Amino acid sequence: MSGPANSLTLSLLLERGDFRLRLDETIALDGVTAVFGRSGSGKTSLLRAIAGLDRPAQGRIVFGDDVWFDTDTRQSMKPHRRGAGYLFQDARLFGHLSVAGNLAFADKRSGHQGDAIAFEDVVAATGLSDLLSRNIGGLSGGERQRVALARTLLARPRLLLLDEPLTGLDRAAKREIMPYLRDVPARFGVPAL
Repeated sequence: MSGPANSLTLSLLLERGDFRLRLDETIALDGVTAVFGRSGSGKTSLLRAIAGLDRPAQGRIVFGDDVWFDTDTRQSMKPHRRGAGYLFQDARLFGHLSVAGNLAFADKRSGHQGDAIAFEDVVAATGLSDLLSRNIGGLSGGERQRVALARTLLARPRLLLLDEPLTGLDRAAKREIMPYLRDVPARFGVPAL
């Protein structure tokens, strides 16, 4: 059974050693949906399973009408085919490329799927215009996360998975990045979890 086009249906069991997480929910995707829990409660494991980076022990993941994973039918869509953009806790930028180079990499790899997300609009929306020529090594934590967010958007995802994107940032950097994280889903029509 699949859900509405703007929903994520999760009926799964995640196991990592002694840790077990059972989930049976349909999440309406509109704007930003937050998943709360204490450290070690399975938030990252859940996002990694949705993205296809980790395999649930059993269950089903359905985005709209697209089955991303189903143990009963032995379906497992490859991560790059799911259309989920994953923003990791650490920026994971390419240190040998400039800001512009990091963004161009994602832009090119996307094949420009989803014309609603244009390079110039992403750069403007994330406030990166003045940083395009800078090296990654010289950026602050907040700047690095903005570059990572822009790069994730330029992959033209249908769903943004934000894995604690404020981790490791000081208070000023958190204040800097929050408006971008809040506004990007509505501006580009991409729901975020």
